[in-house]
Amino acid sequence: MTASTDVTPALKMYGKMLTFTRIHLRTNDLQQIEAYLSDSLSQKNSQIPVIIDSDVEQELAALVELFWSLGLQPIGVVTGILDEAAKALRLAIFPGDGKRIERIHPTKKATTTLAESIPDTQSKTKAASNTAAEVTDTEQKVEITSQQQPSLSQSSGISQSNSDFSGSDSMTTLFYDQMLRSGQSINHVGGDLVLTNSVNNGAEAITDNSLHIYGRAQGRLVAGATGDKDARIFCQRFNPSLVSVAGTYCLHDSIPKDMIDKPVQTRFVEDEGLVFEVLDNY
Repeated sequence: MTASTDVTPALKMYGKMLTFTRIHLRTNDLQQIEAYLSDSLSQKNSQIPVIIDSDVEQELAALVELFWSLGLQPIGVVTGILDEAAKALRLAIFPGDGKRIERIHPTKKATTTLAESIPDTQSKTKAASNTAAEVTDTEQKVEITSQQQPSLSQSSGISQSNSDFSGSDSMTTLFYDQMLRSGQSINHVGGDLVLTNSVNNGAEAITDNSLHIYGRAQGRLVAGATGDKDARIFCQRFNPSLVSVAGTYCLHDSIPKDMIDKPVQTRFVEDEGLVFEVLDNY
């Protein structure tokens, strides 16, 4: 009788895309930082992974506690002035390389996801594009300066619901009517993201819920950015450089050719990964 040589490995390593937000700080005033983030975040339980990029010295431990209290998960810093403080707190240190893209701030409109909700088809949104952003392929950068920046505005929508949505915990759908051009990024937390125009190559659209695109969908398309495996991506003309649902991603070369420029639904299926389906009823 011989002993088996099969040994179960202690761990396995997988490749997975993680979407995180890069927060660029130009002030160490925690009250100003808290005020800006409180106005910008639609809910405080989204647990968005973030990295910290600062131009000034920070009380890093206090800053990390503030981020956690606002529903953010600080996982590291961009290399620079905070390196030693990050090492002391066992935080990751990321390289500072990246390209500059423009972050879009359209107006949000409250709604619900129930089937009996009444859509407001007359709603129009305004784009505010005054914030520049340095990002890697899947990260977004929020700049916070010593002067308070304008927050996202909230307007009520026409809906009916049996649930009690209130305050920052309510779900919202974000509408954007302009073309998303190369070098632009739109990132929505707390509901679906609806783009009524096209997404060009070099642009990115990111949401923690489902993504709907009614023009030609190129660029980087991310749904379920905080891990929602029920999120989906709906495109009228599907041709992205990268598509991701709940962290599982697929590059353009791996997308089935018969899906390109078709109306397509993308969803995540356990043990299968991303599943692409042509929507014949479009």
